Amino acid sequence: MRIRLDPWPVDTFDGQLTLSPFAGLVFNAEMDRWAALPTRGVPERVRRVLVVDGKPRMEARLLLDDEAGTLSVAGFGAFVVGAVDLCPHGTRRAELQGVAARRVLAYSGDARLEAARLSPRNPHSGRLEYDPHPFSGAQVEGARSKIQRLMLDAEQQMSADLASPLPLDETDPDALPDTLVLQDGPVRIGEAGRAVVGYVKTLHTDYLGADRIGLLTELKPGERTPILRFTLGDRGEGGEGGREQRFTWYVRLCEAPFYQHPLAGVMRLEMHAPEDSEFVPRGVQDIADLSGALLCRLASQPHKDPRAPQNLIPTAALEQAMGRAMGSPELVTRRIRAHLAQEYGRAVGA
Repeated sequence: MRIRLDPWPVDTFDGQLTLSPFAGLVFNAEMDRWAALPTRGVPERVRRVLVVDGKPRMEARLLLDDEAGTLSVAGFGAFVVGAVDLCPHGTRRAELQGVAARRVLAYSGDARLEAARLSPRNPHSGRLEYDPHPFSGAQVEGARSKIQRLMLDAEQQMSADLASPLPLDETDPDALPDTLVLQDGPVRIGEAGRAVVGYVKTLHTDYLGADRIGLLTELKPGERTPILRFTLGDRGEGGEGGREQRFTWYVRLCEAPFYQHPLAGVMRLEMHAPEDSEFVPRGVQDIADLSGALLCRLASQPHKDPRAPQNLIPTAALEQAMGRAMGSPELVTRRIRAHLAQEYGRAVGA
């Protein structure tokens, strides 16, 4: 028996590798031969790459009761969505885009709540404004799920707005976009026709099977697998209901040290596919060809990030900026308590 290390820190939600078989069917899309393919570099035509990510935060759980004594749950929370705008050829400095906190009062029940505005004692620290958003059900974690859903919707909208259109023609020589979006996590329903690539940092679902997964251990940095196509329905990684075609392939970002599991340093990428397509659009093919070179440039190092190399350098910088935008969680919690104490005191006095 050989013991190998999962390189991701134990305080992350999941390990880097927890493979479970994909419930659906996976088909060859690019070629029938299953072998490693080299990267072809990043063409000059690609002038902008934007790395998009989001960060949610639950700030306080609430319990509501009305005059009839009916109880319901709610919560204060916040989320940030932003992007890092960079040149893949290194001709300019990377810039942050759209990093601003949005605060949410997520609630269940029939009665509509008004926006909550928390004014600080110190005017320099700004007002916290929580916009009401109802959710169905009465689960305690319903508020957290609502905040997560709002964040994902905003992330999807930002990716679609920033990315270039992507022609789905098989042979169009001008299909490679000048602006490419790398979106943390799987692509989502509604992003088809845009140059959006979802990058999945953790390998939780096995799309390859025992006869093909061995190729991932043989990939050299920058190399990729051939493109595959699968149908996502009600089950599968990142499933959101409905039926949708997607392309996927794997890229190796770095060599795995001998003491780590052999899939360390491998990332899965995915893009939307035309319904029941028998070909890979030229734009998707070109993006897959450049993906190895691009991601190897953006990959992080273990001494900088414990989730290296999959947690890309722009992603780590964006995570820090998003955390600053939401503010100190301890300070926000104190302001929520002070606000509720003040409102409750007024009600008791009345």
